[in-house]
Amino acid sequence: MSKPLQISPETAIKLAEQLKVPIEHLMHMPRHILLQKLAELTAGEAKKADESKDSPS
Repeated sequence: MSKPLQISPETAIKLAEQLKVPIEHLMHMPRHILLQKLAELTAGEAKKADESKDSPS
C-alpha cells in the first residue's frame, strides 16, 4: 500500500473537488494515477480554452 500524498490540506481539497473524487481516495491514490488524472484535467481545460477562443463572440 502506498503512503499518503505529501500535499497540504488546502491543495488536497482543491484537487479532490477538481477531480471529483473523495478526499480519502485522493490521499491514497498512487502518484502515477494522480499525475494521469491531472494531465487529463489539464488537457480538457486546454481544449475548452481553444474552443472558446476559436468560436466567434
